[in-house]
Amino acid sequence: MAAEITRMQVAFDTKDAHSLARFWGEAFGYEVEDNHDQIEHVVAAGFATADDYLERDGRKVWRGAAAANHPAGSLPRLLFQDVPEGKTVKNRVHLDVSFDAAARDAEVERIMGLGATKLHDGQQGPHTWVTLIDPEGNEFCIS
Repeated sequence: MAAEITRMQVAFDTKDAHSLARFWGEAFGYEVEDNHDQIEHVVAAGFATADDYLERDGRKVWRGAAAANHPAGSLPRLLFQDVPEGKTVKNRVHLDVSFDAAARDAEVERIMGLGATKLHDGQQGPHTWVTLIDPEGNEFCIS
């Protein structure tokens, strides 16, 4: 039998981790991690240097990485990490996000207002969804 999982996160390869973390945070009510105090502590202790962080909006952030958490802690952590190569093919894995049916269309419009682009509507039997892409081209579905 496998050991008990203690945490699960979904990782996104990005070209701008901090901007994409902000998009996903605003889109789905996640809180972007504030690592300012942690960075100051590890730099003061000699475990990191000024090359390991940058400043955004007056706060220190890890260079090339950002994360967002669901406020209740009940959904996976989202990790965004910069990589040198760009996205070249369709995602083989994507997130499906469900809202109350009465709210779905309004949520799709709101998320598009944040920078998502609609790819298409989908249907299988009575189940319907909308496939969107985030500002860096990662597919996700709203049902």
